[in-house]
Amino acid sequence: MKNIKIESFGPIQEADITFGDLTFFVGPQASGKSILLQMLKLISDKTTVETRLENYGYVWGNIEEDNLERFFGEGMADVWNKRTKIEVDGKEYKKNFLLPKKPGNNEEIDETIFYIPAQRVLCLNYGWPRFFTDFEASVPYVLRDFSETLRFYLEAGFTHSESPVFPQSPNRINGLLTDSFNESIFYNGKVTVDSQAKKRLKLNINGLDLPFMTWSTGQKEFMPLLMGIYFLLSSKKIHRPGIDTVIIEEPEMGLHPEAIKSFILQIIALLTLGYKVIVSTHSPVLLEFAWAFNMLKAAQASDETLLELFNLEKNEKNEALVEGVLSDKTIKTYYFQNTDFKVNVKDISSLDAGNEDLAIAEWGGLSSFASKASEIVSLIAAK
Repeated sequence: MKNIKIESFGPIQEADITFGDLTFFVGPQASGKSILLQMLKLISDKTTVETRLENYGYVWGNIEEDNLERFFGEGMADVWNKRTKIEVDGKEYKKNFLLPKKPGNNEEIDETIFYIPAQRVLCLNYGWPRFFTDFEASVPYVLRDFSETLRFYLEAGFTHSESPVFPQSPNRINGLLTDSFNESIFYNGKVTVDSQAKKRLKLNINGLDLPFMTWSTGQKEFMPLLMGIYFLLSSKKIHRPGIDTVIIEEPEMGLHPEAIKSFILQIIALLTLGYKVIVSTHSPVLLEFAWAFNMLKAAQASDETLLELFNLEKNEKNEALVEGVLSDKTIKTYYFQNTDFKVNVKDISSLDAGNEDLAIAEWGGLSSFASKASEIVSLIAAK
């Protein structure tokens, strides 16, 4: 998927998005970022979505509005209206594409998009992922599916308390990343599975076994995100084949800026392995990285410059982490600009602070307060 064009879909009036290797979506709440991302998932993996819902007892029926609600959640049928137009890579999708596949259709059902939703913490019920069918009808498909994926993954790979979930990691995760997560999130704690009664994750710090409900907000938010990354990068053949794109909503939730920097390294690892990554965010830290990346790329800096950016020593493993990223990859940034409850999506990829367009200069509003504060302090200091 290289490009999507949208007219009149939910709050979005118009969007024309060409994806980079890494693409950031920014904008206020309720500006349509999530429903656009979920529509990407539905268009790319509709056969899998339909099959999985039917496997769990849900009917993918002959009424498009019902299927919209089954995917986006209860009350969401109106996101697709009479004026809606959706085009992906030059192919227009009519509303009837939501109808069931024809009998005997042998379409490939491998998923191409792995989706880590913003509400991911809700999938951990007292420290263990919930079943697909445990969620109410109002819950979007992407959250139910993500929870079920984590449940299968934990059941298959981490069933005993003596096998730590963290700091153990898949072979394809650089030890640097594990160390970074430890220093910024877990603070020498060990996440294990307590299977004495009902299986659940627990955090051992200084000899204390802490149940999930006592963890910090950042630890609770980050754990399902981390498990999603583990699932993607596991060397075991239990992850779904064919995935080429990873969608991550608001990875910064509950995290200190240093922890967000650690996660940027994880995004770099995904890019190095050939994944395309789409991130919706409210974090200026992520756009600071995008700005620095584009400036370094324009200056034709070497990939190793990224090691300097993150204060990493130059060695074989770290060089492998960034190899080909700065030289070969691209970052795009789009702003979901909400004016009078109508959203138009604008390309602000230059992130040029001197641009006359405030949407670009203020990074979709993420740097506006810092800019204003700096301006006022400078004026006062000059008096």
